[in-house]
Amino acid sequence: MEKEELKQAFLKLSLNERKSLLKEIEQETDPYMQAIESRRKKLDNKQGSCPHCGSFKYTKYGTDKGSKRYRCKECKSTFTEYTGTWLSRVHKKHLVGAYIELMKQEKSLDKIKEELGINKKTAFDWRHRILSGLENSNKGTFQGITESDDTFFLISEKGSGNLTRHPRKRGGTAKTRGISNEQVAVLVTADRVSEIDMQIARLGRIKKLDIENAIGSRVSEQTILCTDSHVSFKGFAIDKELEHHAIRADLKQFVKKKIYHVQHVNSIDSRLKRWIENQFGGVSTKYLQKYLNWFRTKEILKTSSNYVKEFTDYSLQDLKAWERFKAIPINYKDLLQLSTPN
Repeated sequence: MEKEELKQAFLKLSLNERKSLLKEIEQETDPYMQAIESRRKKLDNKQGSCPHCGSFKYTKYGTDKGSKRYRCKECKSTFTEYTGTWLSRVHKKHLVGAYIELMKQEKSLDKIKEELGINKKTAFDWRHRILSGLENSNKGTFQGITESDDTFFLISEKGSGNLTRHPRKRGGTAKTRGISNEQVAVLVTADRVSEIDMQIARLGRIKKLDIENAIGSRVSEQTILCTDSHVSFKGFAIDKELEHHAIRADLKQFVKKKIYHVQHVNSIDSRLKRWIENQFGGVSTKYLQKYLNWFRTKEILKTSSNYVKEFTDYSLQDLKAWERFKAIPINYKDLLQLSTPN
């Protein structure tokens, strides 16, 4: 059917029929709308939970400004498909699909502001709302050989108007040689199947408790841990009764028995640092965990044929995303208190 014929057929429909058809087309072609519709169906089929108390017992409860509304039988609270997610209290939701597409292209905040006609502060907040929803998504158990290593970022107060130290040139170095509290330790862990994790641990050298907090719930009897020879990893492996292979790079040992090494996770570390430096010119320590969430999801979805929909699906699974976004300043203050004695 030619374009003109389609136009004539469309104009023969009533106004309500046109609106309904346009909505159906939008839902079928917009990956963001597909993700929202998927979440609604999940809630309608009683496969979701109350974002307030976690109960699976709830009923439909009308609508609220175009959104489906539900009422929890346990805590009596009402909620919509957006409650608890990063979409909670977001205005201009019709722009979110385009925003995520621009995030996929890794456009700057200035370009996003121009293309969508939104305030730069709004563009910034949306980025970190979305990344807050990725923190605990799609995390399973590490299977088989699992590599773990710590990597370090200099503390950055990029964007702050109240520096607690003298400004440092981009790409600067710490005042203290070696690992110190001027550096943020990030624990990167990945098996050789599909699981990956990136968590800020503390300032300075990691401890056994940091490893437990980051990946303790994600290891099992089937996990074979490969790390460097730091004593914290050894202690963690003993506590968890894991098979552990420590690589002694200080003795120029890089591979054991031709299969045990940390080269895979070291490659991830290298790509992560290049991405943060080249794409963003470094990021503030305050928001570093959010960019770790982003990079981890990029790694998981790098072969996806429907990136925007899957990215949106992952981000909407977390019903604590809104709380996590609001807690960014508090978590940053807590991190600054979490230092290792030199």
